[in-house]
Amino acid sequence: MDIHATLPPKGRDLRLDLFRGIANWAIFLDHIPNNVVNWITTRNYGFSDAADLFVFISGYTASFVYAKMMLDRGFVVGATRLFKRVWQLYVAHIVLFVIYIAAIGYVAQRYSDVEIINEFNVAGLIENPIQTLIHGLLLSFKPLNLDVLPLYIVLMAFFPPVLWMMLRKPDLTMLASLCLYFAARHYGWNLRGYPAGEWYFNPFTWQLLFMFGAWFALGGATASRSVIRSPILLYLGGAYLIFALIMTMAGRFPDFGALFPSWLYDAFNPNDKTYLAPYRVLHFVIIAFFVTRFVPKDWPGLEWKIFEPVVKCGQQSLAVFCVGVFLSFVAHFTLIMSSGSFLAQVVVSAAGIAIMTIVAYYISWSKQQDKPRPKPAANTSAPSQTPAAPAKRADAA
Repeated sequence: MDIHATLPPKGRDLRLDLFRGIANWAIFLDHIPNNVVNWITTRNYGFSDAADLFVFISGYTASFVYAKMMLDRGFVVGATRLFKRVWQLYVAHIVLFVIYIAAIGYVAQRYSDVEIINEFNVAGLIENPIQTLIHGLLLSFKPLNLDVLPLYIVLMAFFPPVLWMMLRKPDLTMLASLCLYFAARHYGWNLRGYPAGEWYFNPFTWQLLFMFGAWFALGGATASRSVIRSPILLYLGGAYLIFALIMTMAGRFPDFGALFPSWLYDAFNPNDKTYLAPYRVLHFVIIAFFVTRFVPKDWPGLEWKIFEPVVKCGQQSLAVFCVGVFLSFVAHFTLIMSSGSFLAQVVVSAAGIAIMTIVAYYISWSKQQDKPRPKPAANTSAPSQTPAAPAKRADAA
């Protein structure tokens, strides 16, 4: 079949790094309960949040990186490179999983805090450790806050044939993704969790944002240009974002929520994150269109020094994400053991972001050191034809 997708232009898109870094910082802050600082994240002001952004950018980046490779070197090479990335993600998840549960177990034993074991969903390790660890390796057992990477692993593992098809039939592939999304919501499809329940991020529904990111990278943004620049989208989209803000605030503040009729309040609260409610998807799509319209790839602000730390965190996203998940547990426990005051919340939040940023700068510096140094320029000046005569030694008088 002929190729109908439009490959993204060459060169790094700093917008991806910037917003992926923002997503990493926001996920860290959102994972710390009873933290006033996480009021700065987007989850408090609309239906979608940092997880939606993370999945969308993951799909966009996967297409950006592997589409040209699959076209130039064939499906097999492209697929093997994708599976290599899946393996890297899986190893990162397992390492994080082991460190995470070890830290929780140590804290629970050291401070005789049994409740923290239940709070972080690791009680199964004490009751049935072997079976629980096996299911952890199979991604069906996940402690609290370790749900994003398993979703990413599953989506990337099934992406090679999807990318092959999207390069040839991008709109049809996007339509198939949309059909799967609605079917999963209608029939309640999801993967089972261990020891009970189901996946918090349902891969059958969340694949829609991943695929939307891939479609957006492979010509979807160009095809949607007239919609993105439409005054109608500006007004209706802006009105919808305001409505989402109002409904989200109604869910945060019961007295404010009581002002709305129950049929309206109950339609949006609680926010259906597991099955990715349509109002959540629409909210994110509007934001993506607005960002595309108002933050072009060549926006000079992307080079501003003030954004450099968050851009660095986006460029080293996997390591920064894993560190952020672990630090969110450390911050949570620190607030439990301390006063939990406003100052303590600000300090642990700022310290966590600072550590994540230091990790990003270190990894970036380390990768630079691994690159071969440029060879010194050869001396191109013509050598002297007649060698200099050796200096005569003066005879002693």
